[in-house]
Amino acid sequence: MRYAIEARKISKNFGKTQALKGVSFSVKENEIYGLIGPNAAGKTTTLRILSTLISPTNGSAEVFGLDVKKHPEKVREIISYLPEEAGAYQQLTGLEFLEFMAGFYVDNKEQRDEIVDEGKLISGLEERLDDKVKGYSKGMKRRLLIARALMMKPRLAILDEPTSGLDVIQSIHVRNMIKNYADSLGVTIFLSSHNMLEVEYLCHRVALVDEGVILAEGSPVELIERYGAKNLEEVFIEVTQSE
Repeated sequence: MRYAIEARKISKNFGKTQALKGVSFSVKENEIYGLIGPNAAGKTTTLRILSTLISPTNGSAEVFGLDVKKHPEKVREIISYLPEEAGAYQQLTGLEFLEFMAGFYVDNKEQRDEIVDEGKLISGLEERLDDKVKGYSKGMKRRLLIARALMMKPRLAILDEPTSGLDVIQSIHVRNMIKNYADSLGVTIFLSSHNMLEVEYLCHRVALVDEGVILAEGSPVELIERYGAKNLEEVFIEVTQSE
C-alpha cells in the first residue's frame, strides 16, 4: 500500500514543554485524514512538522517517501499548506491575488491561467473575485485562501482548522469545497480541527489527539461503533475519561 504520510514516533519539545509525545500514524494516498482534538492538543505542531516549517525533536516523518527533515525542499514542491491564521493581500482583488500566487509556481502565462481558472472554480466567488480582498467577509477570505491552497493540485494539501471562525453557511460551503475537490482529483488531504462533527463528515479516517498523544485512530464509523457512541464528540469524551 502506498502512503502519502508516514509518521513514526514523532516528538517535539519547545523548551520544557513537550508538545508531541511519540506520535505515529499513516495516511493513505487519496485519503482525507483528520487530526482532531482540543486546542493545544498538538495538532498544529504536527501539521507544521509535515509542512517542513519545524523539525521534530525525535522520530521521523515522510511525505510520499520523502523525509521532511532530510529533503524539505522536495517535500515543499509537492505539498500545499494553509495555516489557520493565513491572510491575503487586502489591496488586491481576489482574482489578482490568485494570479499573484500562481506566478510563484509557473512562468508560462498559459499554465498560470489554467491554475487561476482552477482557483476561480474552487472558490465559488464568481463576480466577487473582481472586488478587493479588504471588502471580503471572513468566510469569503477563507474560500479564497483554500482555493489558493488547492488550485496548484498538490499531491498533499495540509489544512489547519479550515473552517475556524466561520458561520454555519460558510462552513458548509468550505467543507463541500474540500470534499468535492478531493473526490474529483484524488488529492490527499490532511487537516486538523477541533470540530469533531465536521471531521466526521469530511474524513475517511481520523486520529483523536490530546496533550500530544494519539488516543484512538480509525474511520469515524469504526470509532463510533467501537465505543458505542452517537458521534465523535462522544467518542472523544469516552477515550479521554478512560485515560
